[in-house]
Amino acid sequence: MKPVIALVGRPNVGKSTLFNRLTSSRDAIVADFAGLTRDRHYGNGRLGAREYIVIDTGGFEPDATEGIYKEMAKQTRQAVAESDVVLFVVDARAGISAQDHEIAVYLRRLGKPCVLVANKAEGMTQGLQLVEFYELGLGEVLPVSGAHGQGIRSMVELAMERIPGLPPEDEEEEPAPAGVIRLAVAGRPNVGKSTLINAWLGEERLVAFDLPGTTRDTISVPFERNGQKFELIDTAGIRRKGRVFEAIEKFSVVKTLQAIENANVVLLLLDATQGVTDQDAHIAGYILESGRAVVVAINKWDAVDAYQREQVERQIETRLAFLKFASLHLISAQKRQGLAPVWKSIIQAQASATRKMSTPVLTRLLAEAVAFQAPTRGGMFRPKMRYAHQGGMNPPVIVIHGNSLEHVPDSYKRFLEGRFRKAFDLVGTPLRIELKTSTNPFKE
Repeated sequence: MKPVIALVGRPNVGKSTLFNRLTSSRDAIVADFAGLTRDRHYGNGRLGAREYIVIDTGGFEPDATEGIYKEMAKQTRQAVAESDVVLFVVDARAGISAQDHEIAVYLRRLGKPCVLVANKAEGMTQGLQLVEFYELGLGEVLPVSGAHGQGIRSMVELAMERIPGLPPEDEEEEPAPAGVIRLAVAGRPNVGKSTLINAWLGEERLVAFDLPGTTRDTISVPFERNGQKFELIDTAGIRRKGRVFEAIEKFSVVKTLQAIENANVVLLLLDATQGVTDQDAHIAGYILESGRAVVVAINKWDAVDAYQREQVERQIETRLAFLKFASLHLISAQKRQGLAPVWKSIIQAQASATRKMSTPVLTRLLAEAVAFQAPTRGGMFRPKMRYAHQGGMNPPVIVIHGNSLEHVPDSYKRFLEGRFRKAFDLVGTPLRIELKTSTNPFKE
């Protein structure tokens, strides 16, 4: 499982800048005023061979009792609970504040592994300027600069050292036995994941149960259907009990992200009675980003009328337009309606994700596509595509070689993707196209 790092601190200390630096992205909005980030934001990072999940949070006020600050505090507490280690970010230039003390008291009481990070420390001499932060009682102060990238590697290495029981980098996770398809059922709480798994198993079995220690441990259930072996990975919403959560069922995003990473195929389960929510779109986006094969199923279809069905179909067309390649099924897990076609789509998606595509066929399809519609001219030269070959599987990767390919627009890549999908019958799997421009050895 990927380790999880949570960024925590008062407003405007540079958490989102650090998030973008750790994930090598610009996903978090950054501006020079407080309170911009409010919800939890998840991203993937890498240090050498070590991959990890980063959670960005809003400004944390542990004692907030009302308004938006109370909701932001709830989001931060959930992020801390899901994490393996906390990066407590303070502002090296502004100095220590009363709010920093409140957060430090909360983190010390929680006992979670923690690294104290003094951000915005570029140009500072280590020593006297950072001495005041030692009174927070969280050990060594690590000076970094999220904006300039200084000290980031040391910060991540120190965070990894603080995680108890973290396996070595080169210790790979056990692959699934040959012929076994790992199937993760992903979705928000109460969309019917457990009901669906029970319907598949043919027994009333509580797959996601309320026990300490199951928070990050993915529950796998072996299953066989028509001679094909599966490993069902349950990602049901979990319950956390305590003063913070007051026995309210919470959705562990981290658990779902880790299960998606482990799976070969992901079944994205939606609730027809609630429509397609932002959380559904976020999960779908992560599935696409992870390159996993996906099947979409809308549960509780029997519980909605014609108007609601029309609304759900419209929401899928708009909010999940980027999953058009995935099969869509209308089911009722409780009444066990429409479940058989789902299995066919799961097997088809797995077959598509691992399909072998020969270089001669890919090159011929590329030539036919260019003859039908050539890429537009960019700069002085028109892009010339010479040949294509397969660069990977699960998801399939097609590498195209040629000249001046840096000018090929995304619209033309989508055009090529459509041609390749149709030719190889790729259903339910993302398809990635990489363009590699030949270098001129006599350029200099």
